[in-house]
Amino acid sequence: MKRRNFVYSLGLAGLSFPLSSFANNNNVKIPNSIKVPQRLLKGDTIGIISPAGAIFESEPYQIAKETFEAMGLKVKMGKHVQGRYGHLAGTDVERAEELNSMFKDPEIKAIIALRGGSGSARILDKVDYNTISQNPKIFIGYSDITALHLAIYEKTGLVTYHGPVATSNWNSFSYEHFRKLLFEGEEITYLNPESRNDLLVQTENRIRTITPGEADGVLLGGNLSVLTSIIGTPYFPEAWKNKILYLEDIGEKVYAVDRMMSQLKLSEVLEQISGFVFGKCSGCDAGGSGYGSLTLEEVLDHYIKPLNIPAFSGAMIGHIDKNVTIPNGIEARINSKVGSIQLKTPAVK
Repeated sequence: MKRRNFVYSLGLAGLSFPLSSFANNNNVKIPNSIKVPQRLLKGDTIGIISPAGAIFESEPYQIAKETFEAMGLKVKMGKHVQGRYGHLAGTDVERAEELNSMFKDPEIKAIIALRGGSGSARILDKVDYNTISQNPKIFIGYSDITALHLAIYEKTGLVTYHGPVATSNWNSFSYEHFRKLLFEGEEITYLNPESRNDLLVQTENRIRTITPGEADGVLLGGNLSVLTSIIGTPYFPEAWKNKILYLEDIGEKVYAVDRMMSQLKLSEVLEQISGFVFGKCSGCDAGGSGYGSLTLEEVLDHYIKPLNIPAFSGAMIGHIDKNVTIPNGIEARINSKVGSIQLKTPAVK
């Protein structure tokens, strides 16, 4: 989902609504306590919600439903999943209510966002974190959904999953990672696919080592622009020591990526992490950044190399067709020479 382009084309206008129908649970926090949800089983029900942008055609809903039925799951659409409020899938109150109700619903075993877009941060103060803490479930999405991943992790300690949304291209690569992680509970080792397309060497999906080495830490990250947009709020994780930070983005000018990486540095996030992984930054070339722009490679090297921690770029994380499902809050080991991320424990029970 081209989050940035969608936001630009439809605008960010919107009004806020009173919070009278929501308990104020924003002080809920369970530090040093990680909750791992139950794995998916064939026959389980997955709930589809729209916490961010709206979809205006009918076919994507049907394709999403058929996709999860093909996995052997039952599907329950959220009450407001087809809602619309400007570019958003319903008002802030409606979208928060939809998320809260899915966590409360005992029939629902996992929750997935229909799409990203924009708007997840608007509902962070309306999410019922007590309910989430008491009803830990699989929660999946990427791009703008990063705001919810980070807030849920910070407030409840629940492991969530940065992965395809319901309307993503569910090819065999993406599905196999989803299945192995969430159905089988495998301690996956993430590696880029080897595809030479009749060439002598691999030219697509290559790994670039920034700093060689191996590092252990807890995986935490997501979309760069969304992640940095909530720095300084109560929903941004406080503790980054011994974390492996992973990032991705789409449609950002290189100068904007530089600004956001600078924000991570000035916020003292980068100096704490034990490892760094950059996925894909689709459409983030230097074009349009002005005369003499730095390249994306130069920007990453500027901020990451001085840290002297294992780091690499090019992982299959981002706005791409072959997009892996990766957990937030699970211990892993990275090898930046080969570009691998190895889970040290299962991401589901």
